[in-house]
Amino acid sequence: MSQKKTASIFTKENYKWMLIGGLVMLAGFLLMIGGKSADPNVFNKDEVYSFRRITLAPLLIIGGLIIEIYAIMKKPKE
Repeated sequence: MSQKKTASIFTKENYKWMLIGGLVMLAGFLLMIGGKSADPNVFNKDEVYSFRRITLAPLLIIGGLIIEIYAIMKKPKE
């Protein structure tokens, strides 16, 4: 029996970029969490609608998705 060695679609560099993209998205999700108030009757709009949660975190998530697309589409060097 002869064994065929199948080549992987992705290279080590592709996996490195996928990991980086996943970590960037994770950072975005971690920045988005929080905002719980000790008193449920108090609503702190400055904390819930802060720059970090409304602008920075979604930009990091979108950036991570772009990195993931790059990692998938990147062709290996020959």
